[in-house]
Amino acid sequence: MASNDEELFFGADDEPVKDEADNSSVEDAAASDKASAEGGETEGKETEPEVKAEADDEDDEDEEAAADSSEATNELEARYMNLYAEYDNYRRRTQKEKENLYADAIASVTKEFLTLIDNLERATDGAKKSDETSLDKVIQGMELVGRQAQDTLKKIGVEEIPAERGTKFDPNLHDAMMHVDDEELGEQEIAMVFAKGYKYKDRVIRHAQVQVAN
Repeated sequence: MASNDEELFFGADDEPVKDEADNSSVEDAAASDKASAEGGETEGKETEPEVKAEADDEDDEDEEAAADSSEATNELEARYMNLYAEYDNYRRRTQKEKENLYADAIASVTKEFLTLIDNLERATDGAKKSDETSLDKVIQGMELVGRQAQDTLKKIGVEEIPAERGTKFDPNLHDAMMHVDDEELGEQEIAMVFAKGYKYKDRVIRHAQVQVAN
């Protein structure tokens, strides 16, 4: 007699046949698990190259970015060096121009005074050879040299600072050497000039040295 757990069927030959449905289900499940396992292995094998490829792409991008950065740095450095060279050349050229300008100014002023120096030497030699009767001529010669000196200063743009007696004292133009009481003059008026002052345009070369009334 058959067991309760096993169901028998009778076919045409009256032979008992076991139920094949259960075995088929088990085999299908096993096949499915095997396919899943193989599929997982295949998927894992396909993922590794993809990750490696992505890593290689990132490395290539980093190298390209580093190359671009290096090229930009080199370009900036080259531009800086060119700019520095241009500035250095400009500075040297400007310095040379200033030196030449200063030398030209000195030469021009000296040339204007050469004739004055010549006349001053002639006047000195004449004074040494003079006697009492020629004293007036010596004085006239010295006055002539003085006027020539003033003319020379005017040629180069130098002017005498006004400082006659009675002129209002100006600390920007005058230098008070001493003070004096003078009833003929008002307060802070020039009483006497010790040394004339000169200026070039708005620049004072030497302040006039004066005596100022209180």
